Amino acid sequence: MLAPAVPRPAAEFQTRKSLKQMSFSLSVIIPAYDEAARIGRSLQKLLDYLEAQRGRSELIVVDDGSRDETARVSEEIFAARPSEKVESRVIRVRPNRGKGHAVRTGLLAASAPVALFSDADLSSPITEAPKLVEPIRAGQYDVVFGSRALDRKLIGVHQPWTREQSGRAFNLMVRLLTGLPFWDTQCGFKAFRMDVCRPVVEGMLIDRFGFDVELLYVCHRAGLRMLEYPVRWDDVEGSKVSFKTGLDGFRELRLIRRQARRGLYDGAVERTREAAARARGRPVPPGEADIQSDVSAELAGQRI
Repeated sequence: MLAPAVPRPAAEFQTRKSLKQMSFSLSVIIPAYDEAARIGRSLQKLLDYLEAQRGRSELIVVDDGSRDETARVSEEIFAARPSEKVESRVIRVRPNRGKGHAVRTGLLAASAPVALFSDADLSSPITEAPKLVEPIRAGQYDVVFGSRALDRKLIGVHQPWTREQSGRAFNLMVRLLTGLPFWDTQCGFKAFRMDVCRPVVEGMLIDRFGFDVELLYVCHRAGLRMLEYPVRWDDVEGSKVSFKTGLDGFRELRLIRRQARRGLYDGAVERTREAAARARGRPVPPGEADIQSDVSAELAGQRI
């Protein structure tokens, strides 16, 4: 039987160097499981992007009990590219717990006022980050997350037809069973104002496929300002999503409903409301970055 969650520290921390007391403007979290073959390319792109920004950033890879050399490859990339602008580290979790647990671990370890998590394959390119980060920095939203459903013209490489249709069916079930008004809860590209959202992350109970829905569900129940925003996206070969994963996702939707009825999210919702009330009228700490955003004024004004 599941019990209300408490913050769970990572099993083991591996750092490229001892962390300095510095101001980060953005934390980027990469959950990774058996990604040794492609994470090197992704990390190079992430470092290129973050080093080009004006402020300091934090890049955290959470190795979720990988059976391959994901952690070693990541550490070697970071060691080969020391930077005064990007603090990089790898968190090792043993044994494998699931993507939800990895995301939770990374978000709770984040130091910046705004944290973004992205899939390891960068199916949404990191250059789309301003679309998520800037509305939070502007004080308009607490949670902004990428969507493939709002503008399908932005999808370059589509998923196989069966996966795309099952994804649409899943999101229809999400709307039906949870009351969430969103069209794509599963895109692995989400950003959070952490002084408001930390209680949500601490209250997460689901470790695997359904964690995105659970996270957004608690945010929505707490009355946070949320924006679903269309982003560029390409299917990348090597997805960990399978038919079994999809079935597990539908089971976890029912689990979220049961846990909500039992009041297992009530504490997280209340703490989040209190955090949001304290934060209202207080700007997001700017850190040192001045990332230029391509968010249109029209979309930035849409609130859910």
